[in-house]
Amino acid sequence: MVELVFYEEVPGLSSEFFLKWFQTVCVSENQTLGEVSLVLGGDDWLLEKNKEYLNHDYLTDIITFDYSGNGLISGDLLISVDRVKENAIEYDVSFIDELNRVCVHGLLHLLGYKDDTESNKKIMRNKENHYLGIL
Repeated sequence: MVELVFYEEVPGLSSEFFLKWFQTVCVSENQTLGEVSLVLGGDDWLLEKNKEYLNHDYLTDIITFDYSGNGLISGDLLISVDRVKENAIEYDVSFIDELNRVCVHGLLHLLGYKDDTESNKKIMRNKENHYLGIL
């Protein structure tokens, strides 16, 4: 199940779209999708969560909370719509394309991928591009 939760409204998003896409990604990674929540809010909201849960005092586009276990990929993906908008402008892509990248980035974290080194970042980016390409 994929649930969309809005603290900042984003018209046109569909839980069913993300469910089908995330299931495809998980199957490709030999994993089973459990429950994933996409929670969308603004910069102030996500900054507060970043401070509260991670002791980080900076803006970010996503925070991933991993609850995976018992063979199921599960977690919460907290996303700043403001950061996604800014990144879309910076990288000259549509808002939806950037949102999809951030969402699959979070899912890849739930699947165990890291982006803590240059090598891991390259693997993560290649996986993001691959799964964006199947949309």
